[in-house]
Amino acid sequence: MRQVIECIPNFSTSDPKVVEQILNELKDTKKAFLLDYTFDSYYNRLVVSFIGDKQSVLEAMLKMASKAIQLIDMRTHKGQHPRIGAVDVVPFVPIKNASLEDCVKLAKKFGRTLAEKYGVPVYLYGEAATKPERRDLDWIREGEYERLAEMIVKPERKPDFGPAKPHPTAGATITGARKVMAGFNVNLGTSDLKIAKKIAKALHSKKGGLSNVKAMAAYIPEKNITQIGMSITDFEATPLYRVFELLKVEASRYNVPIIGSEFCGLAPLKAIVDVAAFYLKIDNLTIDKVLEVAVQNALERGKSFE
Repeated sequence: MRQVIECIPNFSTSDPKVVEQILNELKDTKKAFLLDYTFDSYYNRLVVSFIGDKQSVLEAMLKMASKAIQLIDMRTHKGQHPRIGAVDVVPFVPIKNASLEDCVKLAKKFGRTLAEKYGVPVYLYGEAATKPERRDLDWIREGEYERLAEMIVKPERKPDFGPAKPHPTAGATITGARKVMAGFNVNLGTSDLKIAKKIAKALHSKKGGLSNVKAMAAYIPEKNITQIGMSITDFEATPLYRVFELLKVEASRYNVPIIGSEFCGLAPLKAIVDVAAFYLKIDNLTIDKVLEVAVQNALERGKSFE
């Protein structure tokens, strides 16, 4: 049975020419398949989603990382999203016939190879973390790229792979393993970043908000609005409708309208089904009752009898 692993690398760039060259490395890799990519100037960040087996995912990721290290200079990088490097974070996610442990091994192999070939310091996070505090991206990114040289020399912050100093232009990289998560952004009808930050703080788990939620505020200059960018790391324990309802309550405190929302990257079907069941008050809606899923399941069962 074929193994399917998803990789969702985040690169510190929004230059279309750089984006194209990074994606070309993926497209030239056999048995690796691009699912989605997004980039924007206000976060100054490229997020890519692709799948493959462990060999093709590792090959594609190393090629993309090599191109990013070659083209991205963190010394001139500015953006609203926290980051410590050109290849900022590389999570591996089990999708089919793969386990979190498979992805931990893959992350370690990627991190070790990246450090050895390019001299980039690498931290392991999530399920691959070597210490409890390193499970958290916020802890690793403390001080961001601007204070990386200062932070990385502290004994408790020694990288898992590579030198205890930033790469001259690429900074450092974080890699690890995690479950499927939901990236969900909500646009607010205000340009006041201070208000947006207060709303984000009320949602963020470590600042008194909901479990499994990380939230940040950003200003979108071309629309003159603000956005709450969220990562819901366990959307089954903390469903999207609960996050959205709290966001509505907090926004109403400041008389700020919600004017739109979007998924960052691909939307997990389970998260969408939960939202539909809540707002439409459907008692018995499950993934198996989605027509396309039921058809696919029937076809797969049929194959086993061929």
